[in-house]
Amino acid sequence: MTKNLDKEGLSSIADNYQLFYIDLWGVVHNGINLHNEAINALKQISKKKKDYVLLTNAPRPNSSVKNFLEKMGMEKEIRDHVFTSGEAALNYLKKNFLNKFFFHIGPPRDFDLFKDLEKNKSNNIDESDYILCTGLFDDHDKDLNYYKDLLNPHLKKKMICTNPDLIVDRGNLREFCAGSVAMVFEKMGGDVLYFGKPYPEVYNQSINNKEKKVLSIGDNLNTDIKGANLLNYDSLIISNGIHKFEIEKNGIKETAKSYEAICNYIQSELKW
Repeated sequence: MTKNLDKEGLSSIADNYQLFYIDLWGVVHNGINLHNEAINALKQISKKKKDYVLLTNAPRPNSSVKNFLEKMGMEKEIRDHVFTSGEAALNYLKKNFLNKFFFHIGPPRDFDLFKDLEKNKSNNIDESDYILCTGLFDDHDKDLNYYKDLLNPHLKKKMICTNPDLIVDRGNLREFCAGSVAMVFEKMGGDVLYFGKPYPEVYNQSINNKEKKVLSIGDNLNTDIKGANLLNYDSLIISNGIHKFEIEKNGIKETAKSYEAICNYIQSELKW
């Protein structure tokens, strides 16, 4: 049974947990504006001397996302809690692929992820050792069939996906994410190594989470909630996010079931 916290707020259960993993996009902001109630909740968590991580499937280093949030008006004290899937991927690449050549699939704005690996970037996919996917090309951001044709001859190469999200809502616009390209590659028989929720590596790199009672908060059943389920954390789904219309139509029980996910709690927005 998923308990609704809209009346009682996060404050009613906060004392049960020592660590909170909180999604950024869809929970703390919508890509354009910060959600004030969510910001207040983060401040209240800090007041209670609890740990939290702003864990995001962003294909960028921590520093880039912090700069983005600063422009949005987020205080430094809160920004310092950010940890990205891009940072986790970068740590892995530096250890394991330092001398390998890669072909980048994604927009030019994601370039800062591989600044340290710039000498290994190949502009020709045929000459690459592996594929680094951070998103979609700007001029092919709506047509996944393009990527089928591009990737089909390269199924023996490993793909590193730095954002397992399939879609995201930027304000009122829905966009494909790197996870959609990776799914195309996988369905054709390719091998993908994912960094980000729901995969354990990004949680474990972000903070010491051993022997702590954890609540994971997010708006995405495929990533935020499934990640919590895989790691045996409790979960809180924000219903006004990516699954808003599904939840309105079918309710949280049926919606969660359709994604094979379990939610302990639900809130329309993150509110203390």
